[in-house]
Amino acid sequence: MTDGFSGNSQAMSLVAFSAIATLTLLLCVMTGPDRDDLDEFYTGYGSLSPLRNGLAIAGDYISAASVLGTGGVIALCGYDGIVLALSTALSLMLLMFLLAEPLRNAGRFTMGDALARRMPGRGVRMTACVVTIAALLPLMLVQLAGTGQLLAFILGFSGDSLKTACIIGLGALMISYAAIGGMKGTALIQILKIVMLLGSGAVIAVLVLRRFDWNPGTLFDAAAAQSGVGSSFLHSGLQFTGGSQPRLDMIVSELTVVLGGGCLPHVTMRMYTASSARQVRRSMSWAVSAVVLFVLVVTVVGFGATALVGRAAIAQADPQGNTAYLLGSRAAFGPDVSTAETFLFTTVTTAIFLTLLASVAGMILACANSLAHDAFAARVREMTARREMTLARVSALAVGVPAILLATLVQHRTLQPLVTLSFCLGASAIAPALVYSLFWRRYTRTGLLCTLIGGTTAVLLLMPATNLVTGSPNSAFPEADFNWFPFTTTGLVTIPLGFAFGWLGSVISGRRAREEERRQYEAVEAWILAGAVRRGG
Repeated sequence: MTDGFSGNSQAMSLVAFSAIATLTLLLCVMTGPDRDDLDEFYTGYGSLSPLRNGLAIAGDYISAASVLGTGGVIALCGYDGIVLALSTALSLMLLMFLLAEPLRNAGRFTMGDALARRMPGRGVRMTACVVTIAALLPLMLVQLAGTGQLLAFILGFSGDSLKTACIIGLGALMISYAAIGGMKGTALIQILKIVMLLGSGAVIAVLVLRRFDWNPGTLFDAAAAQSGVGSSFLHSGLQFTGGSQPRLDMIVSELTVVLGGGCLPHVTMRMYTASSARQVRRSMSWAVSAVVLFVLVVTVVGFGATALVGRAAIAQADPQGNTAYLLGSRAAFGPDVSTAETFLFTTVTTAIFLTLLASVAGMILACANSLAHDAFAARVREMTARREMTLARVSALAVGVPAILLATLVQHRTLQPLVTLSFCLGASAIAPALVYSLFWRRYTRTGLLCTLIGGTTAVLLLMPATNLVTGSPNSAFPEADFNWFPFTTTGLVTIPLGFAFGWLGSVISGRRAREEERRQYEAVEAWILAGAVRRGG
């Protein structure tokens, strides 16, 4: 633990964390839906303005893994980190221009609704639910496991029992957000989170630039000088050094982020909260603007951390660089820290804390909605609204409790493979399924199931063979070595496979099935692409 995170900073952070946890829980209680109002629980009645909905989308999209992980890659790998941050923004732009409006038109509450719009059936909904949970559970584990590590770093404790207690206590709070607040309550938390995160981050970025005479070039040169690798810090390939195909590995990794990030279910569920096609376009414009601002902020703070603290010190504090954002924020003040600067740093740590809470709450809500609406309610023809609402809240508990228990088990492991797993599932299974189902007339039910099941299975089978899991000192299991697929992600194989499975499944369905599915799509095509018909159940 560094001296910069002691004394007043720790005391103020602890008070701020307690206050923000109490405030956000009260917000959820005050805005929670009635017991029999499904539309309010699942979509908040689309009552958010485009600005607020856009900020909520950005809040769901920018997770703690994005803030800490991307900041760490920038601080440790320089240019490669910038490319990762830009890929994150590009993914949301792709969602905005290609999928946002059709998703809003086709869906109602969940991804299962959007897929079942043209291909009704329990099989489609059940598969969509399983893939939703499979894609989001790894990200939830990363955020929850990181909670104990982050609080230990900020507040200065090191005991494993205290870290586990933080995971359990904050996990329970996140479940409460999802179960009590529903879509509207979690949206308000996301808005508060993104405003605090971007506001405090922008101030820190300004302070960093001031230290380097407002010249980004000077900042980059100073970071390269303190990186220990010289000019390589400002060129591609540093992150993937040691692999057999570093350039190809980098390209595939960024493609996986671009295709997978924006298609994850906790992000796409926000499309259903817009009351019109025009509103979803305006909401996405605000969301993309917020994410672009985040990319600028995290780039400046990440390079500032390397320039002011040094790459070796960052790696010593955390080999993955997850503390770089906080170290850079603290170093931006200089050696003499005033009370005002301590307060600002407390705002930064509180924003990160809130990011952890809000990110997991949004993911739990997406999984709970799918579990209740797609897996259970769809099996009962006339389930009452009140019963489905109760089921959704119980589902939040059913998803959250196992996630908390698993997070306590993996907290001492390298968590990067779990983040990569989620993005690979998004790019290899969810993205092909959404693109085909929204735009391809000859797509069939068999093709959809082949896309979801085949893409997911391919990722799960290939992921253990990547160099993130074994084969290197920084892998999840450094003591083992069954690495035979020398890439960071599975995307090189599984993304083409996901699209190929959909095509092949549609082809083998037979001409009669293809024609029937084509007629079903033509019946709802205007609905999906232009919103020509009012959405319904």
